Amino acid sequence: MTRSSSAIAAIPCSIAKLGRDGMHYFFGYYNKSTWNAQGTQILANRVPYMDRDLTPELEAEVGYFDSVGGDFHTIGTTSAWNWQMGCQLQWLEGQGKRQVIYNVRHTTPQGKYPNFGSVIHDLDSGESRTLADPIYSVAPDSSYAITVDYRRLYITHETIGYAEIEGEKLPVEHCPADDGVCRVDLDTGDLQVLVSYDELKNFHYRDSMANAIHWVSHIEINPASNRILFLHRWTERVEDETCFLHRLITINSDGSDMRLLECSDHPLPQLAEDFDPNAVGTYDYEKSEYQISHPLWKSDDEIIVWGPHDGEIHYHLYHDAPNGKVSVVGRGILTENGHMSYSPVNSRWLLTDTYPDAETNIRKLLIFDTQEERAIEIGEFYTSDLKKENRCDLHPRWNHQGTQVCIDSVHDNERQMYIIDVTPVIN
Repeated sequence: MTRSSSAIAAIPCSIAKLGRDGMHYFFGYYNKSTWNAQGTQILANRVPYMDRDLTPELEAEVGYFDSVGGDFHTIGTTSAWNWQMGCQLQWLEGQGKRQVIYNVRHTTPQGKYPNFGSVIHDLDSGESRTLADPIYSVAPDSSYAITVDYRRLYITHETIGYAEIEGEKLPVEHCPADDGVCRVDLDTGDLQVLVSYDELKNFHYRDSMANAIHWVSHIEINPASNRILFLHRWTERVEDETCFLHRLITINSDGSDMRLLECSDHPLPQLAEDFDPNAVGTYDYEKSEYQISHPLWKSDDEIIVWGPHDGEIHYHLYHDAPNGKVSVVGRGILTENGHMSYSPVNSRWLLTDTYPDAETNIRKLLIFDTQEERAIEIGEFYTSDLKKENRCDLHPRWNHQGTQVCIDSVHDNERQMYIIDVTPVIN
C-alpha cells in the first residue's frame, strides 16, 4: 500500500528520552496512558536487556518516572510480562486514589488461572495487595477489570501471552464452556465468566470455527465503564498468523446484549498441508487485507479500528448499535495498519504509527487531522531486526492533556521510552 504524499506534511516536534541509567525501559501497548491524571508521573518497566527471549524466570522491575529527566522509582517486580504488552501496568485513578495495577506470577497456585495474578499498589501508602487472577484491561471507573487466560494466549498469539513452563506450551481445550471473557471485581477479587468461548462459537456460527482453537484479545472498556469491546479470533493453524480469523464484538459490562460489528471470515489456502508457515514475514499478518486489529473506543458508542468492511480495508469508525453506521477515516491517506487513538481532549486529532518499511526498517509516527483530512508526520524511527516475539512497536500513547505522546523505540540500539511534545501540531 502507498500513501498520498501530498496529504502528509512533516512538523518538527521535540523529543526526550526517559531512561538515562544504562538500563532498558518500555511500557507496552497503545491502549492506555502511561501518565497519571496530573501528568507528573510516567509508568514504565525496567530490564537490563533489550531483546531477550522470554522465560518464566525473567523479571522486570515495575515503577514510574517523576517526569522527563526524573528518577525511576521501583514499586515491585514481575515475571508475568511480554515485550508487546508489558505486565498490563496501568493506573487505577477512577476512585480518586493514586494506585496502579500490574500482573505477577504466583509462587503457589491461586484463582482461575492458578499461576498468574495481579497486584494493586498504592503510591501514597506504599502498600500492595494481591488479587488471585491477572487482568487485561481496567474499567475507567477502576471498579473492575476484564481478563482472559494468558496461557491460552501463549499458545495462540505468543507475543501477548505468558509461558508457564520454559519451552513448553501446555494444551488447552479448543472451545471451553467454562472459560472466556472474564470480569474481575477489583475490590473483592471475585471473578465471573461473562461470555464463554463456546457461547462465542455459537454466536453467528461460521463453519471455519468447527475445528479451530478460539481466543479473545484487544479487550477495551468504554469511558462510561458500561460497554466492552474485544476481538474474537479462531484458527486451525496457530503457527501462521495469516490464518487467524477475526470478529469485532461488543457486550455490556455484565455480559448481556452481545453485538457482532464485523467479521472477516475468509478462505484460507494457507491451511494446505504443504504450506510453509516459515515463509510468512514478520509483519505479513499486520498487513493482511483481512486483518481486524487495534480497536479502541472513541466515545461511549464509537469504535475506531483497522479492518475490512464492504470489501475494503481502512481505518473504520463503527457506531456500536444494531446495524450501526460505519465510516472510513483517512481514506487514501491512512493506508497502513497502526496503533491508533484519539486525543483525550479533542477528537479532531488521531494519533497512529506504521509498521516498519520493508526496505528501510523505518516506522513513521503520525497525527491525522480529521477536520482538514491530512496527516502530519511527527517522527521517523529505525527499528532493528528483532523477532516477532521481542520486537518493539512504537505503540504511541497520549498524555491526559493531549499535549504529549509517549512511545517505545529501539532506534538508538536501546529499548527506551521517549516523550514527544506535539503542541506544534495541535496549536
